[in-house]
Amino acid sequence: MIPALGNFITEWAGWPEALDVLLLQNYNTRLVVLSTTLLGIASGIIGSFLLLRKRSLMGDALSHACLPGIGLAFIILVAFGGEGKYLPGLLLGALVTGLLGVGMVIAVRNTTRLKDDAAMGVVLSVFFGLGIAIMGLLQKMPGASAAGLEHFIYGKAASMVLSDFGFILTITVIVIAVSMLFLKEFVLLCFDDSFAATSGWSVTLLDMILLLLVAAITVVGLQAVGLILIIAFLITPAAAARFWTDDLRGMLVWAGILGGLSGWIGASVSALLPNLPAGSLIVLVGSGLFLFSMIFGNARGILKRYWKHLKLKRKVGRQHLLRSVFEIIEAELRGESREPVNMAVSVDRLQKHRTWTPKRLHHLIKAASKEDHIESFDAHTLRLSEAGFGEAARTTRNHRLWELYLISYADIAPSHVDRDADSVEHILNPDMVRELEARLLQKESSLAIPRSPHQIEEKGVTP
Repeated sequence: MIPALGNFITEWAGWPEALDVLLLQNYNTRLVVLSTTLLGIASGIIGSFLLLRKRSLMGDALSHACLPGIGLAFIILVAFGGEGKYLPGLLLGALVTGLLGVGMVIAVRNTTRLKDDAAMGVVLSVFFGLGIAIMGLLQKMPGASAAGLEHFIYGKAASMVLSDFGFILTITVIVIAVSMLFLKEFVLLCFDDSFAATSGWSVTLLDMILLLLVAAITVVGLQAVGLILIIAFLITPAAAARFWTDDLRGMLVWAGILGGLSGWIGASVSALLPNLPAGSLIVLVGSGLFLFSMIFGNARGILKRYWKHLKLKRKVGRQHLLRSVFEIIEAELRGESREPVNMAVSVDRLQKHRTWTPKRLHHLIKAASKEDHIESFDAHTLRLSEAGFGEAARTTRNHRLWELYLISYADIAPSHVDRDADSVEHILNPDMVRELEARLLQKESSLAIPRSPHQIEEKGVTP
């Protein structure tokens, strides 16, 4: 194990060679890196539609269905006296059986009660098993060498030539052009295929156009990453892009960038460490970019969502504290004419009002003090600032408006409404507050600070 690791490390030839790879000085390296980068861009773009269409495994079914086509094309080429390893012929065979496999998935889905995942699983396993059987027969064909065809299973980017680069460039341009041309229709297909159908579009036709593009990417990617790993090249960049944006056009751009980076970095590292195949490295780099996006993505990343959750938690805690202080002041001033601003509130009473732990209450008070909502506090009392009292009044008002709405329109009992209002009141925006005011205007003579429904219920008055 250790000697093997030592041999692996000694493959590194140093920074001069790394610089040559980065600057694309070597002809073969330039072809491979540019080809895989273009393939990554096209895969990311078309994979975004597959992901949004919830057809991620369709690419996997298509790629596995390509294997018997490669074997059959080899047999036909040899039978007619041609070169069995003629690449365009092999790719054409892969395309034919790939599309046949997708057609069977669609047929099974439309004519039976099986769902997409079951149909794709059946077709994938049947075609892949058939392909493996055909590959086994090819090894025993007299007078024809099938050696090297297994590279279509695992990929061998190092064998690319200039014609392969031209082929991939053409497919990339076609995929981007068709995606932009049918962008609006693909958006309808991905988000609301029923509306697309009522708008006069054939959902089946749009599905077939999308799958043709997927088939084109799959076939040209067989040589680079192989039919087993091509699904990762199609889906991983698109899935990673979802963490960076909520806009579809932005997602297409991000998916293309991340797919291109996966191809570029993976192929470059493979050029520096020849014993590591480019296909697997491309997928590993793509997975690394996915993991990075999942954690640091500025739209849906874990850190961003955690920060938003933390801010909401702080906001909820602050509003509960201020409302509790306001309610205590309100109870103490019932029937009196004293000025409520700057009244001292007992910390012990405040703790019992919400059943906070002393540590939690102290944390909330300190946080509110930093936001200038509390003028002063000590171990026994606290006083709201003028801004804090205004915020407390606003928070209490919104809470009671929502309580009254739930009682009046949602048939929730006043004894249970406080908990339900607590779940929603913190996301009320000014427009929602104005709507509540308009609906409840007939039920309250003044909406400055509505009476608490709990107090109304205690007096036996119907709100």
